[in-house]
Amino acid sequence: MAWPPVPAMATRAEQFDELVLDAASRMEHQAGAALGSLEFAVEDVPPSDPAPWESSDVPLGRLFAAQGKLPARIVLYRRPVETRTTDARELAALINDVIVEQVAALLGVDPRDLDAGYDPEGN
Repeated sequence: MAWPPVPAMATRAEQFDELVLDAASRMEHQAGAALGSLEFAVEDVPPSDPAPWESSDVPLGRLFAAQGKLPARIVLYRRPVETRTTDARELAALINDVIVEQVAALLGVDPRDLDAGYDPEGN
């Protein structure tokens, strides 16, 4: 038998995806046309070969610059993000902060210019 889906039935990955979509939507509304055709994606874990300019820390997200016909893309890494939070509110806030940081890097601006609530220290 099938029953109508309810939020409690969503997997952790689906809930994470929804939080990313919410944060991306807010950022697209905030930054507008400056983002162009920016894409957002989610992967479970980052690749094991970090880029030469990245630290040895596990990244929470990564910005891939546009190449040829491929638009710029921001990828969030679900498992590293989830392990750094203890509840849904912290998870949503961290996802928002990662997206703000990556969009700021793309646009070459300070993250606080994009989101006044940006708080990397979690205060």
